[in-house]
Amino acid sequence: MLRTYRDEDIEPLLDYYADPEVARFLLEEPWTYDDADAQLALRKQRTGIDGPASALALVVEHEGAVVGDISLWTTGDTVSRGEVGWAFHPAYGGRGFATEALRSLLGIAFDRYRMHRVVAQLDARNEPSAKLCERVGMRREGYLRADWWSKGEWTDTLVFGMLASEWQRP
Repeated sequence: MLRTYRDEDIEPLLDYYADPEVARFLLEEPWTYDDADAQLALRKQRTGIDGPASALALVVEHEGAVVGDISLWTTGDTVSRGEVGWAFHPAYGGRGFATEALRSLLGIAFDRYRMHRVVAQLDARNEPSAKLCERVGMRREGYLRADWWSKGEWTDTLVFGMLASEWQRP
């Protein structure tokens, strides 16, 4: 189930965002409780790309447990272009939750918001996320060498994209 954030999500989010392996390919360091509190406050405001935050941030829940989170935000002056990002608790890996969540979010982007294009940009070393993009039908569009300074090193970026004309409802 995808849903908006609630105050009680702080501990489950902290459980995986504080993990150095989860944070390894993210832009920020592993979270502290204060980080989780600040991020939760921001994410609770991200309830739709047509709202003031121009973003939709959702919790991925399975049988009452937070298994991850996924977001969609605009990348231009209009809602015609968007970007997606995600993080999932490693304990729930390999069960299809990320695939199902990303497919659902792409459906929201293309069917509800009528976006023309959605991209995902990720650390090129993040093979599970690259495979996720491929599984849902996103195309690898670019490989940017040493283009992002992250955690004390230059990292490469993979860019995946999908056009509305390529979107196939599951």
